[in-house]
Amino acid sequence: MSQDVVKTLEEIYNIGRYFLDFGLIFLMVYYVLYFLRGTRGASVLAGLIIALIVLTILTKLLQFDVLNWLMMNFWTILAVAVIVIFQPELRRAFAQLGSRYFSQQSDTRQHTILETVSAVTQLSKSKTGALIVFERQIGLASIKNSAIQIEAQVNESLLRTIFFPNTPLHDGALIINGDKIEAGHAILPLSQQPELAALNVGTRHRAAVGVTEETDAIAVIVSEETGMISLAMKGTLQRNITPLELNDILSKQLLNTGKKTKAPSPIKEQNDAEE
Repeated sequence: MSQDVVKTLEEIYNIGRYFLDFGLIFLMVYYVLYFLRGTRGASVLAGLIIALIVLTILTKLLQFDVLNWLMMNFWTILAVAVIVIFQPELRRAFAQLGSRYFSQQSDTRQHTILETVSAVTQLSKSKTGALIVFERQIGLASIKNSAIQIEAQVNESLLRTIFFPNTPLHDGALIINGDKIEAGHAILPLSQQPELAALNVGTRHRAAVGVTEETDAIAVIVSEETGMISLAMKGTLQRNITPLELNDILSKQLLNTGKKTKAPSPIKEQNDAEE
């Protein structure tokens, strides 16, 4: 190979590596925001970056040399701050990334969602407390191993029976994987979010948020005090949702089609009749 060709290739590489460098940075930022989307971490990260940019520009314009030096050096420790602040989100992101190669997600059918929504609707009307967790890509083996093993198809009557007061399995969480109930009386990690204290929620809601902070699971909660239906996902809690909204969310998140589907007429007719 002649020296001219080698020199030409080196020039092409020197030009292309800048685009490659910026491309890799873009992909890193994109995936960080992708995994943080819809979580409280996304707002915190955006606020932190905006504050740092504004303070850095102000200290530069006002010629505050000491403050500007501190701000420029603070960017170097931002990576450590991100790890500390966003520990739950990062743990869930890496677990989800690894689960794509080392785990298999069972298919969830519309029938399972309908049976769950119907059961939750009846539990809500009778103010029967319930906590149902849908396992997704990140496995819950450590939680299921310490729970009571169940191998049964998801059924409205079975779900209502399990959570009937004073039955052996009514306390704790029920874990559904695909179309099967795999475990009952499961103990979940409790969230330590200070925001939950302001909402005046109990252990059941804290456990639902806690398991979704560490995994990509979806948790459905029925309050035994108010009968209110809530849903936890990605470390956030959505309260006071209707059965139709619950069906829409579960269908969008659990079905392979990824399309938002509405609940069929039986649920709607049942609600209309009782109103």
